[in-house]
Amino acid sequence: MEKLASLRHLFVTLFLGVFSGCVVIPAITDVTMSALCPGQDECSLAIYLSGIHQAIVGVGTVVMTPIIGNLSDQYGRKALLTIPMALSIIPLAILAYSRSRTSFYAYYGIRAVTAMVGEGSVNCLALAYVADNISECQRTSAFGILSGVVSAAFVFGTLAARFLSTASTFQVATLGSMIAAVYMRIFLKESLPNGDSSQPFLKKEPGFLKETVPNGDSSQPFLKKEPAGIISPLDDNSDSSSSSSSSSSPVKIQEGGFKKIPAVGELISLLKCRPAFSQAAVIVFFNSLAEGGLQASLLYFWKAQFHFNKDQFADIMLIIGVMGTISQLLFMPLLAPRVSEEKLLCIGLLTGSAHIFLNSIAWSFWVPYAAAALAAFAVIATPCVRSIVSKQVGPNEQGKAQGCISGISSSAQIISPLIFSPLTALFLSEGAPFYFPGFSIMCIAFASMIAFIQSTMIRAGPPISSQLADNCNCIEP
Repeated sequence: MEKLASLRHLFVTLFLGVFSGCVVIPAITDVTMSALCPGQDECSLAIYLSGIHQAIVGVGTVVMTPIIGNLSDQYGRKALLTIPMALSIIPLAILAYSRSRTSFYAYYGIRAVTAMVGEGSVNCLALAYVADNISECQRTSAFGILSGVVSAAFVFGTLAARFLSTASTFQVATLGSMIAAVYMRIFLKESLPNGDSSQPFLKKEPGFLKETVPNGDSSQPFLKKEPAGIISPLDDNSDSSSSSSSSSSPVKIQEGGFKKIPAVGELISLLKCRPAFSQAAVIVFFNSLAEGGLQASLLYFWKAQFHFNKDQFADIMLIIGVMGTISQLLFMPLLAPRVSEEKLLCIGLLTGSAHIFLNSIAWSFWVPYAAAALAAFAVIATPCVRSIVSKQVGPNEQGKAQGCISGISSSAQIISPLIFSPLTALFLSEGAPFYFPGFSIMCIAFASMIAFIQSTMIRAGPPISSQLADNCNCIEP
């Protein structure tokens, strides 16, 4: 419990940041429709624009999230978290100032750029921060609590949107994002693998040796002393290492700068190291494909089918958020020590598929409200699969692993709107080949079912211990 309490500043930062992002979700559909198709309940242009925007963001996050995650292993979670937290303020401030058509296009353009950095990296860095500070046996519960905090922020953001005007919604979101960034910089402690809390921009590491310089030569700007009592792995003999300060033998140093940006081959090798990791990647891909499809299509489907507006969107999201928060903050900590992560993952994906399927055949306005109750267990899938991934790598690769999985998730976010946005626009229009307005939503349910089928076959191996992590190499045939 003490270690969980040490994460309180991370939880507050994440709560404020997610609250600011979620408070605008119920309003953004109406803002989009008002800017592009005033006075209409069905607008193909809005659906296509939202899908294109989501795909562009996905392309950026596929590239940026693994890089940010890997760099955080070297330079610290807090240092890298500052970038997306600060950038998220800009697009919200634009719509807080004005919601004209010009401002709307400016918002979408700037948000496409800022979301490339922040869309997946905040979650990736938060998960890596938790992994740095929580032991493997408690990590599933900790990830569940982290997801519960996100769900709680979603609930409060949606509840606030229910009672705020559209103009006030974006003003509150801008203020919340600013407070989150300032709070994080003041209160959140830096976190690095193995508990090193120093800022390692000039850090010396073994294994990347480029040149030697005479002892005492200070002309090398990237030379950094190891802390007292730490024996460098470069020397097999600790005695000779401790006396090297008075020796004239050369000192080996490392090339500085951003040398640790991961190559594609390095990420592919990471996927090949453990079967459970690659299976988790497949699950994440298809689950993210389904989530991306819902994000691009579901609100427009509700608006066209049942003429919902901001308030109805907020009501349904509130039900989903409350049920998800209860599940992750109450059920998850109780079930995680008693039920395996693989079983919890299967339960989450199965209920998620049922939720999507019910929406696809919704015959009355109350069906989306009833289907929202299934979110109580659907939301546990993400912390379970992230916990499985976390245990497949050592402490020095948490940022890389979570960044790799986030990049795979983002790649699904690229493909998803390219498939489901045109399909949704087609079946909501008068030119549909047959009458089934929820056909695209049912296709999304099939993608979620593929993730569920894969989850029944996953068998996570034993966690890599922190003592052996640095020496564990993947040998490829």
